[in-house]
Amino acid sequence: MRRVCVFCGSSFGTRPAYAEATRRLGRMLAENGLELVYGGGCVGLMGEVADAVLAAGGRVTGVIPEGMVRREVAHQGLTELRVVGSMHERKATMVELADGFIALPGGIGTLDELFEIWGWGQLGLHSKPLGFLDVEHYYRDLMLFLDHVAAEGFMRARHRAMVAIEADPAALLAAMAEFEMPETIWDHEIGRR
Repeated sequence: MRRVCVFCGSSFGTRPAYAEATRRLGRMLAENGLELVYGGGCVGLMGEVADAVLAAGGRVTGVIPEGMVRREVAHQGLTELRVVGSMHERKATMVELADGFIALPGGIGTLDELFEIWGWGQLGLHSKPLGFLDVEHYYRDLMLFLDHVAAEGFMRARHRAMVAIEADPAALLAAMAEFEMPETIWDHEIGRR
């Protein structure tokens, strides 16, 4: 991996541990020579991860829809800020730029972004690693629900296992570095691509 896309909240959440883990991940990305791709904002955990990477000497590319720039939430100190026309274009650009994806604590937008990328991987549209940084067990109940989805036959076990989940940023990056793409949902029908 050369570039990691981080999806995270535009707020800080209720626990200081969320911002602490975000800063630790940002420093770790820079220290390992990994560039950050993210949503381009200066607020909440988004601003924290960008600032941490920059403070550690790393490179940061933000991708933000034009409407959010006008609301003055765009980070003005990035290595590169790409302004796009829509949220759909934002996600497509981030997928194009990044070699892996991490979800930090966040809300609907964070989940939407990672789940869409996960769905694209399941379909074989990319073969990039994905992970959840499970700070303070933030994603524990979601993981239980996803286990239920798989147990009920709505997700294959290999696709459930596509996403790494770790509480420690170093462990998460290590797990993502070992990622091997499983068969897609179509492979059994049309052969491995």
